[in-house]
Amino acid sequence: MTDAAEVRTTGPLDIARIMAALPHRYPMLLVDRVEEIILDRSITAIKAVTINEGFFQGHFPGRPIMPGVLIVEALAQAAGVLAVESLGLAGSGKLVYFMAIDGAKFRKPVEPGVLLKLEVEFVQKRSSVCKFAGRATIDGQLAAEANFTAMIADPPKA
Repeated sequence: MTDAAEVRTTGPLDIARIMAALPHRYPMLLVDRVEEIILDRSITAIKAVTINEGFFQGHFPGRPIMPGVLIVEALAQAAGVLAVESLGLAGSGKLVYFMAIDGAKFRKPVEPGVLLKLEVEFVQKRSSVCKFAGRATIDGQLAAEANFTAMIADPPKA
């Protein structure tokens, strides 16, 4: 068990700090705020889901629902912030690439007007490959969950 003195916590992080950790930009940046990071352990972040999201125009007209793949992407981006911050890579230009998604389950539709809480924890952490478990909730109710693996690498050369 980890001594309480060893737990390093940071947060909240604003959008500028998130953008320093992730290369994503509008319309693909899906993390609006980080509430808390327990370095080397977990992150709690927020995606404010608004009707202005471009995907709501076609998914689905008359019944807007956030696509499940974008919910998983939001979880993966939160994991990217956790990995970059925990490994001290902010500003390094390193990218976090999805390698695998396992056990994705969607329990509740995500509609405009909600705050989607993204909770991700490390399952395994190495210098270049990390495994995560993520949960997306709305007002404490599970909307989606997935396990995923990501690789940390240099960006492709131009």
